[in-house]
Amino acid sequence: MTKSTKQWYASWFDTPYYHILYKDRDYSEAQHFMDNLTQYLNIPEGGNILDLACGKGRHSIYLNTLGYNVTGVDLSEQSIKHAKQFENDTLNFDVHDMTLPYPKTFDAVFNLFTSFGYFEDDTCNLKTITSIKAELNDFGFGVIDFMNVNYVINHLVAKDVKTVEGIDFHQQRSVKDGYIIKDINFEIDGELYEFQERVKALTLDDFKTLFEKAGVHLLDIFGDYKLQKYHSQTSERLIMIFK
Repeated sequence: MTKSTKQWYASWFDTPYYHILYKDRDYSEAQHFMDNLTQYLNIPEGGNILDLACGKGRHSIYLNTLGYNVTGVDLSEQSIKHAKQFENDTLNFDVHDMTLPYPKTFDAVFNLFTSFGYFEDDTCNLKTITSIKAELNDFGFGVIDFMNVNYVINHLVAKDVKTVEGIDFHQQRSVKDGYIIKDINFEIDGELYEFQERVKALTLDDFKTLFEKAGVHLLDIFGDYKLQKYHSQTSERLIMIFK
């Protein structure tokens, strides 16, 4: 029997296997990124940050240790259920659809680690940016940390197998119909599981168009977590600061 999902982000993220596959991500690099980002934005001590699509809350928790009031939101009920065990007076988690404005305003809204462009309906991308605009206070900044599509396509590994905790994850990557696609399949106890990750291959120009439609202003662009200059072909990341 094959278990699969069409609305991949709504269920793949809710499985334990997603977290197993990506358990070796470099969180120290991510923490350095947040150190750099919060310092660059000069977010005031005790400032309010919204971590949009926060997953299990690891980065929200770290931001909270830096002295910020953090709200982490995610569509995944299982991820938020896990994150809630870490809540305190200045750290809260909530299930929320990021295409809708959260009913508070913040000094910064962070959408980190390519947590954008999942939707089949392109209007949802615009709704997300419009919602971020609504979530910012008068002095607030929005941040979208996306993959640099040109770099990813040029370095795409078509096929590989990654073994984690005894599970062989077979991964196939392709570019099709404007999406970067990863097909993942693995077998556990004789049962085959299949999932697909689909991320819209949005370029800087695509984001500029979305920002213009949303009425937000692009202030800065960086190409990596050290906040170095963005180069369209060689930078690994596309990090955009706007308000």
